[in-house]
Amino acid sequence: MAYPNESIEQNTFELADAGMVCLTEKFGVVGAEAFIALILREKLDYTKWRQTYYEEMQPGEFHEKALKYAKDHPYSGNAEVI
Repeated sequence: MAYPNESIEQNTFELADAGMVCLTEKFGVVGAEAFIALILREKLDYTKWRQTYYEEMQPGEFHEKALKYAKDHPYSGNAEVI
């Protein structure tokens, strides 16, 4: 978690580190590297790509999917209140 007195570099490192953890947990090391290579090679604009995905949804569909995801993946972490 970033705090106001931390440098931008620390925040960037933490974000990159957390992203790599997510990618390697989901895809494995080789898959994570392949994903990163794809993003770099295609110069993918992730924001535009996701915007197109959401624009194609019917009204209320996102809410339904979010509720289903929350039900199917209950939070089991150890949240820290700051």
